[in-house]
Amino acid sequence: MLGGGLRRQDLVILCGDIGSGKSSLGLGIAVRSALAGTPTTFLSGEMTEERLMERVLALEGRASIDDLRTGRVDEATRSAVGAAAVRLRDVPLQFKALSGHAFREVEEALDAVPRRELLVVDSLQMVGTEQPVQAAEEIAAGAARALKAMALDRDVTVLALAHLPRHRATRRDPRPTLDDLGALGAVKQHADLVLAIYREEMYRPGGGVEGATELIVAKNRNGPTGFVDLYFYRQWLRFEDMLDPEP
Repeated sequence: MLGGGLRRQDLVILCGDIGSGKSSLGLGIAVRSALAGTPTTFLSGEMTEERLMERVLALEGRASIDDLRTGRVDEATRSAVGAAAVRLRDVPLQFKALSGHAFREVEEALDAVPRRELLVVDSLQMVGTEQPVQAAEEIAAGAARALKAMALDRDVTVLALAHLPRHRATRRDPRPTLDDLGALGAVKQHADLVLAIYREEMYRPGGGVEGATELIVAKNRNGPTGFVDLYFYRQWLRFEDMLDPEP
């Protein structure tokens, strides 16, 4: 559906409601890309490097994040986590904190990677701008413009996670739309690809399969729109293709 995957010079937006799993899916994409040999940087305004590594080990080792933190893991899980740590030891993946004070910290994070190819930003609303703006929508709009310009100038793929300030869970169809991104329309204008997470269980408890997820391709400048079915393993913080899960 994406025509070969993520492309250099593109701004990709991954959006969803609070608690939908944006950070988990964004981190999963970063890890999968790095394991494939793509130099990847993950900027987080919400978690430290230690917390991110916990999540990566849970994701790759199929372990409960709570059990990892408390050390309550059986031998099989311990072995799986150990194997995941070995696989990840030399992958080109780095984590950086994102304070949101200025856009130059995003540029500095890219400068630290010699062969940069993928930058994941968690989140768009945490990207600082050089302009003295006040409104949250203006900040997000400026961040979208700056990230798209960076993707073009640095020849990288930028994947930015984004909140949905205009989303209303009580409407008839709570699936995310492009207009839910707000930001004066700048995000949907500058993004080459917009992916949206929709988990029915969040809005209609008992009305859908727990963990069942639609990953909606809401905008695709170079291909079709539509959706794919994923499954979210909450205990592992891991998304998998429902029709073709990994062994």
